[in-house]
Amino acid sequence: MREKADIREIIKEKVLVLDGAMGTMIQARNLKEEDFRGERFKDFSKPLRGNNDLLSITCPKIISEIHREFLEAGADIIETNTFNSNRVSMKDYGMEDLVYEINKSSAELAVKAVEEYCQKNPGRPKFVAGSMGPTSKTASISPKVEDPGYREVDFDNLKDCYAEQVEGLLDGGVDLLLVETVFDTLNAKAALSSIREVLKRKNKQLPVMVSGTITDASGRTLSGQTLEAFLNSLEGLDIFSIGLNCAMGAKELRPFVEELSEKASLPVSVYPNAGLPNQFGEYDETPESMSIHIKEFLDNSNVNIIGGCCGTTPQHVKEFARLAKKAKPREIHEKKHGLRLS
Repeated sequence: MREKADIREIIKEKVLVLDGAMGTMIQARNLKEEDFRGERFKDFSKPLRGNNDLLSITCPKIISEIHREFLEAGADIIETNTFNSNRVSMKDYGMEDLVYEINKSSAELAVKAVEEYCQKNPGRPKFVAGSMGPTSKTASISPKVEDPGYREVDFDNLKDCYAEQVEGLLDGGVDLLLVETVFDTLNAKAALSSIREVLKRKNKQLPVMVSGTITDASGRTLSGQTLEAFLNSLEGLDIFSIGLNCAMGAKELRPFVEELSEKASLPVSVYPNAGLPNQFGEYDETPESMSIHIKEFLDNSNVNIIGGCCGTTPQHVKEFARLAKKAKPREIHEKKHGLRLS
């Protein structure tokens, strides 16, 4: 067993590196329908190709291999393969009843990869973050233009849905939880409420990271919040860090990263896409071109955690780790007491 380090202390001393895009790495392997099904789901009634999280059960060697590649590249934190491992998202595949198993299995794969790495590289602590995506529904916006009050999901539905995911991740041994790609703060609050209740019931304490996504140059989330409103909505809750990921490349995120760095009293994380998607939905920024913008974040001490989202590979992470090694971590501001509205 590896010796557990305290991430809250380590983050004061260095910029931590988060891994890159699990989905990108899976897509590069050109897996077929039968790979997703494996022997266990050979006769399953629905198509399963694209259910990346299921691969933690049907192709665990591939997921473990990807974790190892990111660890070798220099990632300090690796994410579990559980971005869509909740009942709302798994309903698309008719696999709602596998949510707990997928989360637990995914967490165990990541933990094992970290333990094997730490045995070979003592003195270099690594962490496993349980990835919790936003689900495929929003609690704040109606999908029906003609009925603004309609909701496909409500707070209590989401809370129950997330609780099941949290149970699996904790039982699988994660070191922290990551509520990521938040486009609706109400969804995130449901996740955080579940986390708090499950941790209390299990008598555990784990750091919780939150990462939102800005949808366009207006600097707002999909549910309409400005970045400062997003920060004010969540900063008072018991979270370890706050940040931004996905939607944009590092260049486009720069003004929002600077604003978050200036206003947040928590560690700040940023893991952008490898640029904006091209006409084929692919990401063109190389490790070298993306690192130009990542270096600016680090040189200006804007971040405490740096990593990559869609389109980023171990080669990108290796370059980020090289830059982070020389960087001075952002100073975590003392919390100012006063009225702040969202």
